[in-house]
Amino acid sequence: MQTVKNRYKIYFSRNTFIISVLTGLCLLIASFFVNFYAGTYATEKASGYVQDIVLSNIPVFDVDMIFIYGPLVLWVVVAGLCSYKPNRIPFILKSIALFIIIRSIFITLTHIGPFPDQIALGMSPTSWINKFTFGGDLFFSAHTGLPFLMSLIFWDNKFFRTLFFLTAVFFGIIVLLGHMHYSIDVLSAFFITYSIYHIALKFFKEDKIIFDHQVPEI
Repeated sequence: MQTVKNRYKIYFSRNTFIISVLTGLCLLIASFFVNFYAGTYATEKASGYVQDIVLSNIPVFDVDMIFIYGPLVLWVVVAGLCSYKPNRIPFILKSIALFIIIRSIFITLTHIGPFPDQIALGMSPTSWINKFTFGGDLFFSAHTGLPFLMSLIFWDNKFFRTLFFLTAVFFGIIVLLGHMHYSIDVLSAFFITYSIYHIALKFFKEDKIIFDHQVPEI
């Protein structure tokens, strides 16, 4: 516990680090606004559905609880990792914000409607999940892409790399079983997220250096 306190003391005594964290928070908040308007637009403009080689050949399963609460568990884990080593915070915040902004651009470009028998989320209209998913924001799957992004960010740690990668695969299967995404939304998420990660490395190079920095154990 004392070591964790020392880490906070080391990093939050630096103005540049504090500014970087605040910048990351601002970018993340801005990305949520962009996501909201992009998702609303894509849903309003959504056309009919298309046939899918996977969805057209498997029955729909009731996976709404996993779809809703699975990401919450994921972000609790990520928050814990950031809390344990605060040097991880700026790069993770900015990478997630970049992911959401780029995905928002993608979902505004093509307006394919959801598969007709997709599960209905068992939550009220005011529920938190409806602030982030709209029905027409399909391409590409954030449920798949975000845990894969975490896998790439934690690539040097074999345990978390594997954990987040398996989570991405698991969530990809879940959204297909619930017919919440087309198969192309899931498959493309891995390739697009890989590109997003490398864009983040270019844009937030200094934050990645801080992320990789090993804090002295005082």
